[in-house]
Amino acid sequence: MTNNTQNSNQTQANQSWGGRFSEPTDEFVKIFGASVFFDKILAPYDIQGSIAHATMLQEVGLLTEDEKNQIIKGLEQILAEINADEFEWSVALEDVHMNIESRLTKLIGNAGKKLHTGRSRNDQVATDIRLYLRDQVDDILAEINRLQIALLDLAEQEASTILPGFTHLQAAQPISFGHHMMAYFEMLSRDAERLVDTRKRMNSMPLGSAALAGTTYPINRERTAQLLGFERICLNSLDGVSDRDFAIEFLSAASIIMMHLSRFSEELILWSSAQFHFIELPDSFCTGSSIMPQKKNPDVPELVRGKTGRVYGNLTSMLTIMKSQPLAYNKDNQEDKEPLFDTVDTLKACLRVFADMVPTIEAQRDTMYNSCKKGYTTATDLADYLVNKGLAFRDAHEVVGKSVSYGIEHQKDLAELSLEELQLFDDRIENDVFDILSLEGSLCARDHLGATSPNQVKKAIKAARKKLI
Repeated sequence: MTNNTQNSNQTQANQSWGGRFSEPTDEFVKIFGASVFFDKILAPYDIQGSIAHATMLQEVGLLTEDEKNQIIKGLEQILAEINADEFEWSVALEDVHMNIESRLTKLIGNAGKKLHTGRSRNDQVATDIRLYLRDQVDDILAEINRLQIALLDLAEQEASTILPGFTHLQAAQPISFGHHMMAYFEMLSRDAERLVDTRKRMNSMPLGSAALAGTTYPINRERTAQLLGFERICLNSLDGVSDRDFAIEFLSAASIIMMHLSRFSEELILWSSAQFHFIELPDSFCTGSSIMPQKKNPDVPELVRGKTGRVYGNLTSMLTIMKSQPLAYNKDNQEDKEPLFDTVDTLKACLRVFADMVPTIEAQRDTMYNSCKKGYTTATDLADYLVNKGLAFRDAHEVVGKSVSYGIEHQKDLAELSLEELQLFDDRIENDVFDILSLEGSLCARDHLGATSPNQVKKAIKAARKKLI
């Protein structure tokens, strides 16, 4: 084979690594192995990292001032082309990194070839993902905050609205609807805390790890980290390029958020049904039926409930991708991006639609109140009353059980039984019992930190608003 033929074949191979190869990559393998279809979303972060890297290279004497300026100017032009949708992406160049580097070299010549000094695509992509995910976490935290504010507003509006609280989906005790909304506020608060913690751990810079062992060039990793806003540097080059635990941690936190949204969705679906009719969702968040004209389907919460499984699947996918990889980087890690990107998009959309929908929820207060009266929800209050009269709780429990059985037989709620009827079961019961058998009395009696009385709900809302600020 002549030198000219060798050069021709090498030209057909990927220019970033083709020197070792004597024949071009199979056309289907090019497509099969390419990630540019999806990793081009990382382009702004790749350029951000490259600008910082070039700045550092110039400061340590590996680039001239002119070369650095050419590189930065070229990268800024490429970013403008990408933003204007004028950039030509090439599958032959495999990924976002080589597409940008190839374009840079065409724009500025030899200086563009020097940009990759002291780094590898392995530490480059690990850095890009962290930069991307760091920004996305900030956006997600903002959406959680917006949803929490909507929950606080609804809770404040409905602090005194009486709702049957359920266990086993059976009416249990009267609670405030506002108190119920505050439960989701608390869940989201923990979700936000998990994301903040996740962000801290992902904010470590792998750049400078190179392919796996570091580099022989006199780079200044601390300076690059400073330019990119990283709090710390990955201290082991093998770990820096190969692990994706920060992404797995994010996916885990995202799955927990989706679990909370799915629980909320399930309640909204039940409550908006004709069988419950505890709430009304506006038409703008529902759809109809193509065959049943009376239908008003709660599509938004149903979709969020369904998308939860999608996010769970992405977490399982990432764990499976990582579970058997030897150190250091492997091509398997190309598969980390699609589940990550999909989860980010799905989670942001679900939080956004919930933050938009919650302020439109209309509580059907009369229906909630009347439902409370059907389930003997003040039975525990009667037991507590008897305990305060000197009866042991287990004995009180038996007395109330018999009272409820009597009420069911005569189709009366406990509050509807006469004093004489109640005294059939224990003569310690007196007229003051009716103060605690009313739904309002039951609700207001639970007046301690974390409980459901309107007074406590309002205090919780006030404290929560300060916490969000």
